[in-house]
Amino acid sequence: MTGPVPLRVPGRLFTALASGGGGADALRLLARAEHSRRLACALAVTESAGEVGGGVADAVARAWDVLTAAHRTDPEAVAAVLSHPSAGTALTCLLARLDRVVAGGPGVACAPPVHWFSALSAAAAVRAGVPGRVRWALATDEVFLPSLGGARFPGARPGDVAEVVVDADGAARIQVAAGSGPARPVEVPRVPSGPSGRWRAAHRLVVPDAGGPLLLDDADPLRFPGVPARPLGLAEDDLCRWRSTAREACRLLRAHHPQTYAELTAGPRTLVPVDRPGSFSGSSAEAFGAMALSRPRSARGLALSLAHEMQHAKFAAVLHLFDLFEQDGEELYYAPWRPDPRPLLGLFHGAYAHLGVAEFWNRRRAVERDSAERALAEAQFARWRVGARQATEVLLASGRLTALGEHFAQTMLGTLDALCRLPVPAEARRRGLALAADHRAQWVRRNGVPEAQLI
Repeated sequence: MTGPVPLRVPGRLFTALASGGGGADALRLLARAEHSRRLACALAVTESAGEVGGGVADAVARAWDVLTAAHRTDPEAVAAVLSHPSAGTALTCLLARLDRVVAGGPGVACAPPVHWFSALSAAAAVRAGVPGRVRWALATDEVFLPSLGGARFPGARPGDVAEVVVDADGAARIQVAAGSGPARPVEVPRVPSGPSGRWRAAHRLVVPDAGGPLLLDDADPLRFPGVPARPLGLAEDDLCRWRSTAREACRLLRAHHPQTYAELTAGPRTLVPVDRPGSFSGSSAEAFGAMALSRPRSARGLALSLAHEMQHAKFAAVLHLFDLFEQDGEELYYAPWRPDPRPLLGLFHGAYAHLGVAEFWNRRRAVERDSAERALAEAQFARWRVGARQATEVLLASGRLTALGEHFAQTMLGTLDALCRLPVPAEARRRGLALAADHRAQWVRRNGVPEAQLI
């Protein structure tokens, strides 16, 4: 299997991204970049495992051989596995653990979870239809193949051996010789389409006419950093609520926010439900393609969260390609959307995300029919265009941006200046600015930072 290849970002796409957009073309390019990065991580895992030696090196070498065979047969199958959000989590966490072992640092007493790499290779073999067997020692009673799904094997214990078998006709099954006796094998569906019988997998919420599906994943143990490995336990009515709300949110985006919709459906997107109060949403730089969300209260609220997190996903992928600022600063800054001081990375991320939020509300005020909803959209637009602009000005004044980062932030500022020139009813503008002022005053009281010290 060949290593990562150089990637060129056309100037027009870089500028489009910096302006807050980019569209489907930019998302597909960023997805290719993320796949290349994960391939580089897989190569680095094999090198680090070789330095560790012993059983770790042997297990990783066997998994790499399987990945290589799958790539020779069907490169797109391997790309589908490595591009899955949980593959990013698995590879980066495993590489960090291996590097700590090599360096002899903290945590070396814990064995690196090389079974994650074995599971990635097994998923690639299943998708590519490469006959053979992939084995690894279990850490729990569950066997999961990233991008496909998995199953529990009651009675299995850590140390029992899982085996993924791919037959000559491409049919695949998982079997475990558990301590209490062999557990019944589980067939791997040929086409991933959600849970069925003992098989657990992501639910399909929306399948657009073109582009990738929108999934809800409560199954993959590595579906998102920081969430419990065990499923949240969605009831059927919860799943129905997610599905109906997601469909309506996508209809809303397709009708009124076509660029966001095009970005959302440029590839598969995975929503990860979390048990958090309010309207929580989050993204991870290492789980490109996934967004963690609390249960949505409305289609518009979900559409806003999707637009917000798409901005974070784009910016995280851009930062994997380019150095936009110097990393060694310790300054903390006021961010109009957070209760706590933020480092420059967080301020940059948030400013870019809230540029997208401002554009979302700008469009909502043009299409909302109810007068109260339109007034809300006007006030939110007034608040976030100013908040994102102020944060962008702080970025530009920080003295820590690279030349490319300066260009990126200046382009953001140009978009925000254009938004700030748009007329807003006086009452909505007053409400929006009052919300911003109240947030700032509460932040000052909470963090004990004098108003005069804020930029």
